Amino acid sequence: MVFITEDMVRRRAEHNNCEIFSLEEVSLHQQNIEKIEHIERWCRDLKILYLQNNLIPKIENVGRLKKLEYLNLALNNIEVIENLEGCESLQKLDLTVNFVGRLSSVESLKQNLHLTELFLVGNPCAEFEGYRHYVIASLPQLKWLDGTDISRSERIRAGQGLVAVRSRILQQEADYMRRRAKEREEALRKGVRQEDTGGGEKRESFGSQRERKAGSDDHCYTDINNTVLEGEVNQEKWSDKEQEKEPGLMSAEEQEEKEFWERPCAFTPESRLEAHHHLEKKRNAKEKEREKPPKPPRTLITPEGRVMNVNEPKLKFSLTEDDDANTIVLDLAVYRHMDTSLLDVDIQPTYARVNVKGHIFQLVLPAEVKPDSSTAKRSQTTGHLLLTMPKAEGEIRVEKTVVPRPPKARQGKDSPEGNKRKGSGCERLEVDPSKHTAIDLANIVQLDRNVKQTPLGIARAQSPTTSEQSRFSEGFVDDPDVPPLL
Repeated sequence: MVFITEDMVRRRAEHNNCEIFSLEEVSLHQQNIEKIEHIERWCRDLKILYLQNNLIPKIENVGRLKKLEYLNLALNNIEVIENLEGCESLQKLDLTVNFVGRLSSVESLKQNLHLTELFLVGNPCAEFEGYRHYVIASLPQLKWLDGTDISRSERIRAGQGLVAVRSRILQQEADYMRRRAKEREEALRKGVRQEDTGGGEKRESFGSQRERKAGSDDHCYTDINNTVLEGEVNQEKWSDKEQEKEPGLMSAEEQEEKEFWERPCAFTPESRLEAHHHLEKKRNAKEKEREKPPKPPRTLITPEGRVMNVNEPKLKFSLTEDDDANTIVLDLAVYRHMDTSLLDVDIQPTYARVNVKGHIFQLVLPAEVKPDSSTAKRSQTTGHLLLTMPKAEGEIRVEKTVVPRPPKARQGKDSPEGNKRKGSGCERLEVDPSKHTAIDLANIVQLDRNVKQTPLGIARAQSPTTSEQSRFSEGFVDDPDVPPLL
């Protein structure tokens, strides 16, 4: 069952920047809608509403559309004209090819003073004797009925014989309602019988043969002058197929399809829904056939615990072992311009797994590694992903720089030094002071003889003696013009 949703209305409001509160025209035709709802709350300024070629059985939830001028409900399952009194601005109402049998319900349109055009062609009430005169006399504001002008003389004649025409219309309406009740009971029994015998899918309601224009495939029109029933179209198709194929060679499905369209049925809302559900069932079956079967989930680890090598993204990679650093290095050629947030790295002791935008890359490692000490880096130039994984066994080798020693002169066994070394049990090495390469910083600065080193290492000059003071003061002359030194 299809309902009117906000998303459905908003998609059809592209010309209004997808705003529905100020929408003045909306087209919801051929959507298999089965109920009118939400429109009067979402689109209060609506002026034109297209709802033709749906499965709507009742006119409802449009009474608050005060600005509505045109309502198209052609090719639906409406049986009664009702709930339109609130549409004060309604000027045109199209109910072509519905199931309106209660013709007296048109009197509810008297409140719509601006209604000038009405379409009821294709309804059972249009076959009643005196139908046109009754509608013209009941709705004096009409100017066109079923696309034909209402002349002044015709309106006068309709008003003169209204009483007699009304009695005939009510009698025909009662006969139709009794016949319609029998059709409902028959459709109900048919549904129960099909459910009990298992002869087909259980349906909530039944459908009729939809009218469509000759030569078209999926589009339906309100012009019934050049339309044929869908069953007739299918019968023509089956007749063409029968010419090409013998009846005995038809499959069971084709035979069932042929019997469905050739079975006679009344043109009722139930038969129309039955045809609709039948077509929908076939359409769903075809779509299901076209759909590719879902791929089974890829096995990453077998039930026995064996890890599989997987390369769903089909990326190039290289796996190397660095013996000097005791590590395993995996270089994965990830797409250069792919965002790093789309990568998910999982390193386990025996395998490494990388999720590349939903595709799994998994590789079994040649040795056990330490996941906690592993690192993942990505190149900013090439986009490659570099995984460095230390091995769990062994030690990391550290390179030591060895300073080569200068070769020593070999001494012969017969030399005195050799004999001395040979005779003594313990040999001591002496360093020649002249070969000392260190810099002596003690004698760089010469100390003044008047400077005495204190125990704290602070140099302090000694005060001059009395003889030295007398010697300094012999040539001193005190000049009163020179200010004293402070």
